Amino acid sequence: MSPPIDSSTGIVGYLAFFGGFGFVFVFANLLLGRFLRPANPNEEKLEIYECGEPAIGSSFVQFDLRFYVVALIFIIFDVEVAFLFPWATVFGKATNLAASNGSLVEVVDGQAALTKSAELTLKEMGVRSPEISGTAADAAAMLNSTIDSIVKLTTVEVLVFFAILLVGFAYVWRMGALDWVRATVSQRPVDVPRPAPSPSRRQESVLSA
Repeated sequence: MSPPIDSSTGIVGYLAFFGGFGFVFVFANLLLGRFLRPANPNEEKLEIYECGEPAIGSSFVQFDLRFYVVALIFIIFDVEVAFLFPWATVFGKATNLAASNGSLVEVVDGQAALTKSAELTLKEMGVRSPEISGTAADAAAMLNSTIDSIVKLTTVEVLVFFAILLVGFAYVWRMGALDWVRATVSQRPVDVPRPAPSPSRRQESVLSA
């Protein structure tokens, strides 16, 4: 039996099994708790709870929008870590193949064939049935050229990826989204037009004097 890494169907099956088991486990515990815990609502239980302190005001308050902005920025820059895992896997295996110094091809029964380690690494990179043709020297040269192209392509891809992230980071920095306490020095004062005093007000001021 081949190892699980060799079969994408096996990996998807394991993920589906663990995901389904986790969903059923959580749902079963919530349902069990619904039947076991007593339902006894009263006035004290229905009151607003605020970290053990007496509640001040209503629970329906408008939070500062800066909380949402910071949360969205965190999610955007945190999710990009998940996109780096596939890239790091392909890049790491490609660099390992490139650093093998030509030990990717061997001669078996007078024909060129991939070594076991090279074949396993290529399968882990997504190549279902890696095969080579021609002489051992030609196959090794073609394989090394392909691996070098993959390394260069993945390097360019991650540079473009980080460039896009840096542009977004520079934008939010320039807009001041990361400044929790914003300074008012750079803000220009706004001249508020004042209405001219009416004649009746002038007479009242003279009489009062």
